[in-house]
Amino acid sequence: MRCLSFGFLLFLSVAGAHATALCDKPLYLTFDTGHMGVAPLIAEVLNRQNVKVTFFAANELTKEGDGSLGEHWAPWWKARGAEGHAFASHTFDHVYWRSDLPRGSWQMQPTAGPRKGKTEVWTSQRYCDQLQLANTRLEQITGTKPLPLFRAPGGKTSPSLLHAAKQCGFAHVAWADAGFLGDELPSDKFSNAMLLQRALNSIRSGDILMAHLGIWSRQDPWAPAVLEPLIEGLKAKGFCFATLKDHPQFKAWTR
Repeated sequence: MRCLSFGFLLFLSVAGAHATALCDKPLYLTFDTGHMGVAPLIAEVLNRQNVKVTFFAANELTKEGDGSLGEHWAPWWKARGAEGHAFASHTFDHVYWRSDLPRGSWQMQPTAGPRKGKTEVWTSQRYCDQLQLANTRLEQITGTKPLPLFRAPGGKTSPSLLHAAKQCGFAHVAWADAGFLGDELPSDKFSNAMLLQRALNSIRSGDILMAHLGIWSRQDPWAPAVLEPLIEGLKAKGFCFATLKDHPQFKAWTR
């Protein structure tokens, strides 16, 4: 029985990989951290739909627990690692780029951590340390080595910041215009039904999609209400889902 079970699992694994290889309309669904209030529901949808995603993680303030990369949420991240999802840095303290300064430095503003809300002058070494700190923590709690990728909070960067990040081993990941799934937008002006239809109409093969594990400002949460019908609708159009380690732009870099 044990051999049969192992053989069956192996068959499922090979079949899944074969199905992904045959799909010629890949999409790359990604999630940035947030208040984590909808994280368990998102995980349920991803499991039910057998969709693997890439999580960009920072240690942000959460509705419960000690931060999105704290001990409270560590079991949640560990379970995602066991399921085969991919991970990458969102800067540990969710640090926003504000402006370039002379001599390879920048004005930066963390929105979490002990320096929360303070605009400071950062060097490339300090920024690189932030990128690595998030990945170090992710590997510690998931047992999975994160990808050498990052997403700057808000997607805000400059050429000099991107160059500095690459020098310390991190390539930046933005998202497609159609891949902005709108969970940050006010729900009184952008209903879930509107966001769902817009995404289904505009997403194209190869797009990187972006949402969050909870947005404080949105009254009518985007997830999981939009997530499952969106995945089902995209599958019905022949799309499949992969993590960023298989994205043509990043495959060589991550391997």
